[in-house]
Amino acid sequence: MEILDVVDEKGNPTGETIDRVRAHQLGIRHRTSHVWILRRKNNTIQILLQKRSDDKDSFPGFYDISSAGHIPSGVDFYSSAIRELKEELGIHVSVEELIDCGNRHFCFENVFHGHVFKDNQVSKIFILWKDLEENEFHFLDHEVSKVKWFDLDECYQGVKNNTIHHCIYLEELDMIIRQIKK
Repeated sequence: MEILDVVDEKGNPTGETIDRVRAHQLGIRHRTSHVWILRRKNNTIQILLQKRSDDKDSFPGFYDISSAGHIPSGVDFYSSAIRELKEELGIHVSVEELIDCGNRHFCFENVFHGHVFKDNQVSKIFILWKDLEENEFHFLDHEVSKVKWFDLDECYQGVKNNTIHHCIYLEELDMIIRQIKK
């Protein structure tokens, strides 16, 4: 059972904890880390999307952030991001490689596998530049069924126009693009 910190609107732990299942049943605010992997290829910037396993509790089979995960109680955004990269994609990175794009708060409610799922999270958004081929990623925890590189512009338009089967928020791609332009 995953135990999460209950957090305030800025992502600071309140001192309370809750298990992940109840957090999503009740819509209790918690933290996640989101890592978007980028590379330069053929004079363009590419972004890696993961395809979520069909067994995931939300958005099964959808394209999503390169690597993302809930942050266990007592763990920080950076440590969690590094752990998720290793568990989901089989890659090892250092804290120094992660580029902080800021925090984002969002809420949504939907039904998956016949159950109401309420998400209320504060996410820290990271960029990671990593030039690896798709076959160099290893899915250790079976949460990811495959990964695919997209040209960043193609991905942005696919999300904006819903031509990619995805669960990506356009605001996060906007944060990434702003960071790249700095």
